[in-house]
Amino acid sequence: MSKTRFSIEVPEARTVCLAGDFNDWDPQAVRLRRLRKGEDVFAATVEVPEGVHEFKYVVDGEWVCCPQCPRVLNGLGTENSLILIQA
Repeated sequence: MSKTRFSIEVPEARTVCLAGDFNDWDPQAVRLRRLRKGEDVFAATVEVPEGVHEFKYVVDGEWVCCPQCPRVLNGLGTENSLILIQA
């Protein structure tokens, strides 16, 4: 397991969560916190196993990909973000 920081800038978002294959795609398992009051960046540090993982952010209930990460098609006809975790 490796502590991994996830962050996303989402103007005017109220809630941002993280869902991925490392938490059974639970859209409420990890809630990101606003870095500073009045800013639009949300972040969280999560223990993630080594390997390639798929994930998405859940912004005010809408599933969105990370704008900085590569993407892969999923079985639902949309895309997921990819992240490589190394020791």
